[in-house]
Amino acid sequence: MKKEDIQKILEDLDALKCKTAKDVEEARVRYLGKRGEITALFEEFRSVDGAAKREFGRPLNELKQKAIAKIEELKAALAAIEDESAPKADPSLPGDPMELGSRHPVSIVRQEIVDIFRKFGYDVAEGPEIEDDHHVFEALNFPANHPARDMQDTFFVSAGHLNPLLLRTHTSSVQVRAMETMPLPIRVVCPGRVFRNEAISARAHCIFHQIEGLYIDENVTFADLKQAILLFAREMFGPETEIRMRPSYFPFTEPSAEVDVSCNICHGKGCNICKGTGWLEILGCGMVDPNVLKASGIDPEKYSGFAFGMGLERIAMLKWQVNDLRHYFENDLRFLREFNTAIEV
Repeated sequence: MKKEDIQKILEDLDALKCKTAKDVEEARVRYLGKRGEITALFEEFRSVDGAAKREFGRPLNELKQKAIAKIEELKAALAAIEDESAPKADPSLPGDPMELGSRHPVSIVRQEIVDIFRKFGYDVAEGPEIEDDHHVFEALNFPANHPARDMQDTFFVSAGHLNPLLLRTHTSSVQVRAMETMPLPIRVVCPGRVFRNEAISARAHCIFHQIEGLYIDENVTFADLKQAILLFAREMFGPETEIRMRPSYFPFTEPSAEVDVSCNICHGKGCNICKGTGWLEILGCGMVDPNVLKASGIDPEKYSGFAFGMGLERIAMLKWQVNDLRHYFENDLRFLREFNTAIEV
């Protein structure tokens, strides 16, 4: 082994230039491959005596490190040249087209109902989905341990104290907050998601959506309620729609009623959608109970009002003759694409 051999390779590395990636790879193999020049010097280094090892060991290692650095330098230089020669992006060109989706059927129905009641002068009110017992039950005339609480199976977030937290079972809690904070007269609709501990089936789900309405003013009567529901039904289902009100019970309204609309499929003649009756149930309603007004600080001697509530999935099922509630929650694109209402952007 001679120092001249090491020096010659160093000079060759200093002068080395490559125009392509192939040239760089050939240079790497020439110097650092299994049969490369530097590899051969290391093989020869194994057979030299101790004094020679001390003389050539360090220069050999420095040679190898320089060769590795030179190869990496050449690779980086070629990559920079390729980047400079690559076509530049033109920001003025239009972007790639994106397929727009459509609104969810429940969102479509919600917006239709809100738009109808906005025309009647109603504002939109919203509230928290995690509520306290007072706003969901107590202020709505559900006394503690009252059997009426069994009408709704509740998901409790915290329990064991006087005002436990829970997932709201209806958007009536938003009506309570409106009565507590808004100036009279009050005229609002309250859309939102609600939760009940029910078995999931074609007709029931543990998560669903409601929209409830509240109107409080002086001299509000049941006739006003009937007229408001009739106007809504004809806006929603067609001008020929009729309504039928049946006595019912709700803790927060008295008197209370269930409302049916004439079937918009058979026009009252009877079909499988209305089960041959000619009527379809859509909502519950009634005059606000005086106890509910008192709980929110409203004088029942001076003010009266009515409230109503409906399930958005129920209205959507009637509107599009969907026979299984679960379709609204499964995110099946084949189902959702049938509601081809484009999203505005």
